[in-house]
Amino acid sequence: MKVAIVHDYLKEYGGAERVLEALCEVFPDAPIYTAFFKEESDAYKRLRHHKIIPSWAHYIPFFATKLHSPLRFLAPLIWESFDLSEYDVVISSASWYVTKGFGKNGPTSPRLRGTIGKPIEICYCHTPPRWLYGYATSVNFQKYALVKAYAAIIGHFMRLYDFKASQKVNYFIANSSEVAGRIKKFYRRDSVVIYPPVDLPKSKIKNQKSKKDYYLIVSRIVGAKGLEMAIEAAKKAGFKLKIAGSPSGYYSVAPIKGVEFLGQVTDEKLVKLYKGAKAFLALSKDEDFGITPVEAMLCGTPVIAFNGGGYKETVLDKKTGLLFDDYSVDGLISSIKQFESLKLNPQDCVNQAQKFSKERFKREIKLAITEALRSSRKHRDEISL
Repeated sequence: MKVAIVHDYLKEYGGAERVLEALCEVFPDAPIYTAFFKEESDAYKRLRHHKIIPSWAHYIPFFATKLHSPLRFLAPLIWESFDLSEYDVVISSASWYVTKGFGKNGPTSPRLRGTIGKPIEICYCHTPPRWLYGYATSVNFQKYALVKAYAAIIGHFMRLYDFKASQKVNYFIANSSEVAGRIKKFYRRDSVVIYPPVDLPKSKIKNQKSKKDYYLIVSRIVGAKGLEMAIEAAKKAGFKLKIAGSPSGYYSVAPIKGVEFLGQVTDEKLVKLYKGAKAFLALSKDEDFGITPVEAMLCGTPVIAFNGGGYKETVLDKKTGLLFDDYSVDGLISSIKQFESLKLNPQDCVNQAQKFSKERFKREIKLAITEALRSSRKHRDEISL
């Protein structure tokens, strides 16, 4: 069986790239097709031993650094330029760049017409593109009138393409029940849920030490992550807050007493931060899944999370953390005060996190693909009869 993997792009290392890594472990000989990659990125460095095939857009000057977002309308041309007809199965790892539509007859590319039933596309959907369907994104382009108008025009045509491409997917896998609901809403397709892999080196999560006096956020320093709310809450309530993640505009603000920006940290440092924190703060309003809260629990650290999105599927209220409904500075402060009155067992956190292991992910992916192939063969046999 010949398998290919198609992934948005290799620009940064996040949850989607962890899924991609695990898929590559399941299918080590599968090439990775992608819109573009940045050689200096952690994502590319971690996957460079695999065969990576970028699109023609990769060779456009500045496309990987500056142009891929404003030129996102090129995505259909990018994906249609790949000839995947030699593969039996295409696994698309899809979120931001409308990465889907390779199944059945594939995209509208003439080279793929007539290859009915091959390749079979199994789409692991991290989320339908957030920017297309009104969900908060890392950059709030809505505040710029010209950009907002441009995005509205592009978005209209891209939604039409995205829906059309979604109908060519043979089987959808959602990374959470939250995302499964979006797939049903926007694509009118059913999906099975396979949670992403959450994995930290076992040798580094042993020997739980006593907690320190800080709260922790691990996130790219961008919008839509609740960072502003956390910072304001820390200032108002006077609790210590550490924020680890790739730097962005927040580094330009004046120093804030009690708030420490750590930048990008190593895995070893990250585990120490998780283990030492009183609690992990998970504050995205409509998180697709949320890997970092599960990492925190894997280190025995409870999570204070907004009661929405994927957090509802991972955090057990008043057992492995606390879910709160009042999405405001005062609401966060109130939830922290409530949390500090709770007595939680770190082992409960670890036990919950272990349900999302990489081995579990790989096992469920193999089973899902086996079932998809069996169903596809049965469907072909019925047609031939």
